[in-house]
Amino acid sequence: MIKAIIFDLGNVLVSFNHHIAAGKIAALSAKTEKEIFQFFFDSPLTGLFEEGKISPRQFFREVKKALKLDMNYADFLPVWNEIFFLTDSNHAVYKLAKALRKNYRVALLSNINTLHCDYLKDNFPVFDAFHNLLFSFEMKLKKPDARIYKKALAMLTAAPQETFYTDDRPELIESARQVGLQGFVFKGIEQLKKDLENAGVKIRG
Repeated sequence: MIKAIIFDLGNVLVSFNHHIAAGKIAALSAKTEKEIFQFFFDSPLTGLFEEGKISPRQFFREVKKALKLDMNYADFLPVWNEIFFLTDSNHAVYKLAKALRKNYRVALLSNINTLHCDYLKDNFPVFDAFHNLLFSFEMKLKKPDARIYKKALAMLTAAPQETFYTDDRPELIESARQVGLQGFVFKGIEQLKKDLENAGVKIRG
């Protein structure tokens, strides 16, 4: 029986595109947009920032140095943060999460840095659907580390087999399944509803 439901944030509740920031910074750097995108999306530096192991200003200094940017911190913030947007799918998932909250423990588990988190809290009203907001920079761990799933389960007081988890990245679903969670790759709102129902979750009533 499912007792807890965990949602990923990025491209599930809120959509984002690092190419927006990479394109703006490419105009100020000798690096290409592709190189900047890869640097932002999957670099050790970004990983440290998402794990809360370096401060925003430390992150900026390293970005400025690596990309040889002529930019100050105040100008960097909107470029870094203004990559998010909402789609019809995002709205539908939010509505579903709010409905599920009535009968289940509903949580958000996200690899995210403090700057993006603060920006989203100020500009995207999606967080009230959840009992627990579990952010990598606060937990000092990031997916796919097995410890973050175990820590999330402890905070939700739920057993792995009692917990449904959806994420748009298959490799993160696989790591959660290794811990014992009932993991399902997010492929849109209709598939999510089917996955929930197949796991025994009552969506209505």
